[in-house]
Amino acid sequence: MSATIERPPGGASVAAPPDGGGLSPETLAILESIERRLLWLATQVIHYANNVRPNLEKGKVGGHQASSASVATILTALYFSFLRPGDRVSIKPHASPVFHAAQYLLGRLDRSYLTTLREYGGLQAYPSRTKDPDQVDFSTGSVGLGAVAPVFAAQAARYAQSHFGAVSSDRFVALIGDAELDEGNVWEAVAEESIQGLGNVIWIIDLNRQSLDRVIPGVRAGRLKSLFASAGWRVFEAKYGSRLEAAMRGPGGDALRRRIDEMSNEEYQALIRQRDPAALRRRLADVPDAAGASDIQLSVAGVPDEELARVVSNLAGHDLPRLVEVLAEADAVADAPVVVFAYTIKGFGLPLAGDPLNHSMLLSQNQMDELRAHLGAAEDDVWAAFPPDSAEGLWCAERGAAFSAPPTVVAPPLPVSAIPERLGATHPAVTSTQEAMGRVLVRLAETPEVGERVITLSPDVATSTHLAGWINKVGVFAPEVSADFEEGAQRMLRWLPGPEGRHIELGISEMNLFMALGQFGLSYELTGQHLLPIGTVYDPFVCRGLDALIYGLYAGAKMIFAGTPSGVSLSPEGGAHQSTVTPSLGIELPGLDFYEPAFAREVEWMLLEALRQCCDREHGLSTYFRLSTKPIDQKLMDEAITRLGEEELHRQTLLGGYRIVDRRVSAPELPARDTVQIAAGGIMVPEAIDAACRLHEEGVAANVINLTSARRLYRTLREARGQLLADARRDSDLAHLATLIPADERRAPIVTVQDGASHGLAFLGSIYGAPTVPLGMDQWGQSGSRADLYEYAGIDADQIVNAAMLALELNEE
Repeated sequence: MSATIERPPGGASVAAPPDGGGLSPETLAILESIERRLLWLATQVIHYANNVRPNLEKGKVGGHQASSASVATILTALYFSFLRPGDRVSIKPHASPVFHAAQYLLGRLDRSYLTTLREYGGLQAYPSRTKDPDQVDFSTGSVGLGAVAPVFAAQAARYAQSHFGAVSSDRFVALIGDAELDEGNVWEAVAEESIQGLGNVIWIIDLNRQSLDRVIPGVRAGRLKSLFASAGWRVFEAKYGSRLEAAMRGPGGDALRRRIDEMSNEEYQALIRQRDPAALRRRLADVPDAAGASDIQLSVAGVPDEELARVVSNLAGHDLPRLVEVLAEADAVADAPVVVFAYTIKGFGLPLAGDPLNHSMLLSQNQMDELRAHLGAAEDDVWAAFPPDSAEGLWCAERGAAFSAPPTVVAPPLPVSAIPERLGATHPAVTSTQEAMGRVLVRLAETPEVGERVITLSPDVATSTHLAGWINKVGVFAPEVSADFEEGAQRMLRWLPGPEGRHIELGISEMNLFMALGQFGLSYELTGQHLLPIGTVYDPFVCRGLDALIYGLYAGAKMIFAGTPSGVSLSPEGGAHQSTVTPSLGIELPGLDFYEPAFAREVEWMLLEALRQCCDREHGLSTYFRLSTKPIDQKLMDEAITRLGEEELHRQTLLGGYRIVDRRVSAPELPARDTVQIAAGGIMVPEAIDAACRLHEEGVAANVINLTSARRLYRTLREARGQLLADARRDSDLAHLATLIPADERRAPIVTVQDGASHGLAFLGSIYGAPTVPLGMDQWGQSGSRADLYEYAGIDADQIVNAAMLALELNEE
């Protein structure tokens, strides 16, 4: 292994480090043996996927041998020493193979999966809560997101414990690649005021000082530590290992410490790759000061040549005694989140260690053969764990049994049956959907069993998104009671944070909002307490937090959020605050229901359905409400209630829409051949009804379909098409779509209109192949009156009438 920065070879007798870090020699020997096996298995998992498993597509499968090697020691310290049941752990994306290797040794992953890295149905490229066969607490992959998820999960645990007395979780640990600290969302989370005092959060930074393409300048580490400290985090450093520290404490050691401290990362990376001991000693002492050079030479004079490279490369991130010691120090902090900077070498223990371009490098078969022999893996069984009766096997079994014990579930999840059918909220004759949501939440607070489980969150927009009534009812959450400096004064808003509050106000960070919603939406799985999180955010800034939203959905979170106000209906605010693409997101994102209500009564029905979805932990979905401040006359709904009945209207609303104007009732005298469907998204219903009345006067039999959930209608269409693809001989079941567009109107042309991009509803024309004219906002907005903006966008009643006439002409061609 001439090109390898060495770990102790398998079976070799290596002197214990000078300071055992509280580990007995026997325990240290066991852990180092496990560490070597972890390194081998992780490297072999990637090698097999790329070079052994049949690959018909001939492309590179991928995997990160260097990244896994970088943290093999850290994972050994965590899973085989430090962690305890109840801890929730996030693993950096590129360490997926070594994480799965650890689960295998613990008996928590079947051996058969070791050959399935990046294979369909096998081990995922990056740890996944929902796709991997072993237990993953936090999905990672999009760098920076998995890093901060444990912080907000800890916040959810603190909230749940404050309100319900007990949780099944303990500490929240994240192993983070140092390049992940380039992501802005990390610093948004670090600086978030509401997470202060979380004493059960520990971040471990894998400080290997390499990104995908380069070695990172050394000055960066100091800056990062200062940023954490200034944000109220406790900062620990695991820099030098016990052997290198011993040399630094001996004669000439101060000069050796200064030399390595001041050495650039680039020079250190080159130094540790030096294999010739004489050249290594010479380069180590290559300083301008002759006395300093002499002291450096003295500091390593007693180190045998065969041990020199190991001592010089002995960073604490690869030194079990020092790691265990620093983790214990970090765990002792009870009043603040903690970050540990663990200095490592990317690829440590492999021939490619320290190579600036080793991120995606793979070992050859010859190198794998040498590594196997060096690490003591069996030639006839490269996947072998430890014999059950060996010291290592017994250690792994004991640790695995503790982790595999049934989780302590403090309380069962709220059953779907606990959600009432109605809340009975009352509303003015003219109101907006945003106002309606605020009123419904106030009634929800009073609902037995359910209200106490609801927690609202917003990024400094609580009052402007109509949460004031809810906050006055339930209060704002803080771990400790805040001082009341205006006691006795009259207040419009009860803003006195304390442990009983049920609203969390975040800073202005949509990334933090959606990260928090996602982790509160996984509260039952992570903490044993079922919470029902509801967030509010300005709709245009849903896109700003989209990465975090997608992260939560991918992880299986059950959450509710309202984007409000939305669209060009927010006319005075101008193009920067007028959302247009968000309806498309509501239709497209997996794991998400989407509603765009027009009426207050619909808001109540939809919110209760969204809560039912949150109660269904296996199949339920998250829900997105796109709301508005546009006032709408609630009487426009009366005719549909009379015609359909409230129960049927309720049912159709949740299925995705209903005919709010039916030409068979409103204009029965008009010929059916001149029928046109006007399908309106949410708050565009008044304009659609106005246009339909005008069309009736012109002799056109117009229907208006109130599309309450384009997502649910599209899902119905997609499922129907999927059934035909599976069996073309079966009858197509379009379910509720066939109710909205009955058989005698299937060829009627369609006009779609929404306060958003026009393509979002255009799919309706594909149901029966009817000509379709989509209307929507397909350009940047500007400030003005609502009437001005509707005309500008081409979604006012006049343009709907024109579009209907065009649709009829197209249908005749």
